[in-house]
Amino acid sequence: MAKFKSSEKLKAVKQYLDGNESYKTIAKLIGVDNGVFQNWIRQYEYHGEKAFEKCYTTYDLQFKLDVLNYMYEQGTSIRETAAIFHIQAPSTIIQWKKQYETNGKDALKLKKKGRPSLKKDNQNSVKKQEVNEGTIEALRAENERLRMENAYLKKLNALVQNKDKSPNKTRLK
Repeated sequence: MAKFKSSEKLKAVKQYLDGNESYKTIAKLIGVDNGVFQNWIRQYEYHGEKAFEKCYTTYDLQFKLDVLNYMYEQGTSIRETAAIFHIQAPSTIIQWKKQYETNGKDALKLKKKGRPSLKKDNQNSVKKQEVNEGTIEALRAENERLRMENAYLKKLNALVQNKDKSPNKTRLK
């Protein structure tokens, strides 16, 4: 699907509102789905020319609940609700609805995105572990590490000896 500039969307919607052509004809002419074009029309009806301005935003819990409550109480469709509340993608409301129905109100809370930052607490705990090398826990950990290393070396030695004794050894002529 091609991306459309806000001016192109506005021109297509105004062409429809002039009444000369049907929305299906215009949608086919510009190469967009009928439902998407209807969404553009609804957005224009509710918000005017500001409807097509780019707006990247995060929505808080209360806003999400207000949108879902409005949709349930008024009986509006998902596309119409998205147009009323100036939400660019109706699929966003579908996601909120599924999250709310499966996990309740807590699922709609904002979640931090990206990799968590390295906290000072983690750095301090590493330093404390290095300082307390003589503790019983540190000695047990070292003992376990040495046992695993010893077992690994024994298995490696056994494999090398088996390879030397193997009758399937290929010899170069």
